Amino acid sequence: MTRPLRILLGLASWLATVAITLVGLAALTFFIGRILPIDPVLSIVGEKASPEVYNRVYLELGLDKPVWVQFWDYISKLLHGDFGISFATNRPVLTDLLNFFPATLELSTIGLLIGVVLGVPMGVASAYWHEKWPDHVLRVVGLVGYSVPIFWLGLVGLFVFYYLLGWVSGPGQLDVFYVGVVHRVTGSVLIDSALQGEWEIFANAVSHMTLPALLLGYYSLAYISRMTRSVMLDQLSREYVLTARLKGASELRAVVGHALRNAAIPLVTVIALSYGGLLEGSVLIETIFSWPGIGNYIYSSLFAADMNAVLGGTLLVGVVFVILNMLSDVLYRALDPRSREFAK
Repeated sequence: MTRPLRILLGLASWLATVAITLVGLAALTFFIGRILPIDPVLSIVGEKASPEVYNRVYLELGLDKPVWVQFWDYISKLLHGDFGISFATNRPVLTDLLNFFPATLELSTIGLLIGVVLGVPMGVASAYWHEKWPDHVLRVVGLVGYSVPIFWLGLVGLFVFYYLLGWVSGPGQLDVFYVGVVHRVTGSVLIDSALQGEWEIFANAVSHMTLPALLLGYYSLAYISRMTRSVMLDQLSREYVLTARLKGASELRAVVGHALRNAAIPLVTVIALSYGGLLEGSVLIETIFSWPGIGNYIYSSLFAADMNAVLGGTLLVGVVFVILNMLSDVLYRALDPRSREFAK
């Protein structure tokens, strides 16, 4: 079999896997939404609507059809780029997703950077001083971030650092009198305010973002440091590290230049999964801090029985996971020559 044919078959297999995954995700969310004790018609017309109005909206939504027919109609619309209309905002769901997702992406990206910059060195240090006091201290720090509910940390953080100490700004992305001043270009308030030279607004956005980003970073740090420690313990026990030390390599070169370099290959997948987890798991943080992101959008839509919005947001998160997994596979092949040799 020629290499171009193998590439085409691999691409076709990947596309089929992606399609099945997204259809399965849509089906799961769709059918769960249909069995929830929430009436989407009442969320639109209100409890005081007449039976005639209720029945008319019920028929317009297609709720009189069998559930499998409703699902097929929804999938057919998705294939044409139609995510439906949000009952809560009265806008196309796709428009809402494009408006809300940049805020989540901005917050999660900063949280991931914090998690990587601090979590990887913590994991390396913990593995290097295995079963010594630095290892125990770092493991406790990670365990707290991994075990304590993030919504509780968010509430405590708001009470201490916003209410008592006043070190950071409160909930929201900006102070009220700054909202709408910066022209929307990328959707990221930090990037847009910097591009337009609005440094006062930039500083205000940083003040609002500091606490939720640090909390997400702490949550990410706990997972990344734990996995880094596990991978580094395996690498530090390998013969090539012992050989490097016997040849006179310094501890820094043996640990960082050799062990961490090889550990970076599986850590790519760990970081990608952590990023996806932050994008998906930011619902609680966004709700607590009134952050105008996709997590808060899905949360509000769920309680408003706005299933079009919930389905659209869930599919968006699923697509992000698929893209991150694809990128991690590409980076894995770039970092590990053995995988490229195997592909040949």
